[in-house]
Amino acid sequence: MTSSRPYLVRAFYDWIVDNGFTPQLIVDATRDGVVVPQDYVQDGRIVLNVTTKAIRNLHLGNELISFGARFSGNPFAVEVPTRAVLAVYAAENGVGMAFQEEEGDGDDEPPSSTQPDIAKRPSLKVVK
Repeated sequence: MTSSRPYLVRAFYDWIVDNGFTPQLIVDATRDGVVVPQDYVQDGRIVLNVTTKAIRNLHLGNELISFGARFSGNPFAVEVPTRAVLAVYAAENGVGMAFQEEEGDGDDEPPSSTQPDIAKRPSLKVVK
């Protein structure tokens, strides 16, 4: 089964934009394949403003999110594997979705919360 993460990222992105807010992504910058300006990485993470006013050529694919942006006036081609996205949320109110961090790809885990800045809630597990 394919990961639900890219579908959820796209859905929340659209919902945030449709409501006139600023979509942001929290990205695990330590993951393989992440191409972001390292000067803006803090504690292995980076927050990316992905509003249409701040970026160009946004591609929200199943495997990769890519776009062009400027950091301190310098152009930069950003590439983020969807498995590296830790959260998508509205900058103005923090509403969105956070994903659990796990070793390895962790692509099949359920979302952990509807707000990325709060403590993670417990998840259900099937017991046989």
